[in-house]
Amino acid sequence: MIPSQRALFDIPADIAYLNCAYLGPLSHAVVAAGREAAARKARPWEIGAADFFSDTEIARALFARIVNADTQDVALIPAASYGISVAACNLPVARGQRIVTLAEQFPSNVYAWRESANAAGAQLVTVQRPADGAMGGNLTRAVLDAIDERTAVVALPNCHWADGALLDLPAISERTRALGAALVLDVTQSAGVMPIDVQSIRPDYLVAAGYKWLLAPYSTGFLYVAPHRQDGKPLEYNWRQRLGSEDFAGLVNYRDDYQPGALRYDVGECANFHTMPALIKSLEQILEWGVAEIAETLAARTADIARRAAALGLESLDSGSRAGHFLGLRFPAGIPEGLLDALAEARVFLSVRGSSLRITPHVYNDDADVDRLMQALQRSLA
Repeated sequence: MIPSQRALFDIPADIAYLNCAYLGPLSHAVVAAGREAAARKARPWEIGAADFFSDTEIARALFARIVNADTQDVALIPAASYGISVAACNLPVARGQRIVTLAEQFPSNVYAWRESANAAGAQLVTVQRPADGAMGGNLTRAVLDAIDERTAVVALPNCHWADGALLDLPAISERTRALGAALVLDVTQSAGVMPIDVQSIRPDYLVAAGYKWLLAPYSTGFLYVAPHRQDGKPLEYNWRQRLGSEDFAGLVNYRDDYQPGALRYDVGECANFHTMPALIKSLEQILEWGVAEIAETLAARTADIARRAAALGLESLDSGSRAGHFLGLRFPAGIPEGLLDALAEARVFLSVRGSSLRITPHVYNDDADVDRLMQALQRSLA
């Protein structure tokens, strides 16, 4: 269990920030690294050719450790939508085939597949919640039932962004591979806070934006590409993707061959001098705490909140059906009007997604935050 790390963040004692699934805060160390990095651009003569490559490779390697990937299997991207678009551009879909998605999953992992399905005359299959609803329905079974011989692509999250409903990715992957379909995962809401092993899950593509649970700057992210998908078509064509790009004097000797592994999918200007050092610092902190340790700590935190919320008559998924860092509370008569405003007045910050009050803590939270939340909820229900 990790003790509260609040001292590492600029979060006042009277603020209960339980909204990491919305935006993860930057630590003092990450902010300092970003300021120093931005200041470097004021003296560009101090930035050498090697600096276009050094920090990107550090960040790539750090994320690879978080998901148990080989470093060269990771590309640098600015958003989950960019990585999903790479996948959609490289996965053929034929007329009559199916693309399987989850109802109300994050739109960045939906829009690209709608385009693919429309262009090919394929069908987008949206898996709905089981009939018994989010409170105990077997979501994994519903997904498995939707995957059949007509399936070309299965595009899913690790856990649902509204209430953390958890999918059994190894089981889904096994069925997907057995039927010859491709598996594309958006793990933005779980990377860095739940153990993820691409060697076990074996996705074709996996994306993660950095600005939530990785506690990293906005417009940073990663794309894992399985080795058998690495000879595909990049979303854009930039100089850095090509072999020999380290030789600035030779850049006009145009090359058709690419850097090895997934590096051909790197976004242009991924060496971003303003954000890369800050991204590195955030990933180093995640690894220092330990992903498994973060997961255990937050599972205990949400279990405590769920227990206390149940005493107020609020429902949530049981711990075996949701990700440990997520808690979606449901009110018997629906979410009270003005609830978020009332909570904000009490200095409690979280989100409503769908019909759930979404509570997503991190290791900077403490017992006082939970007390403040419960007192505010009790007043709202009075």
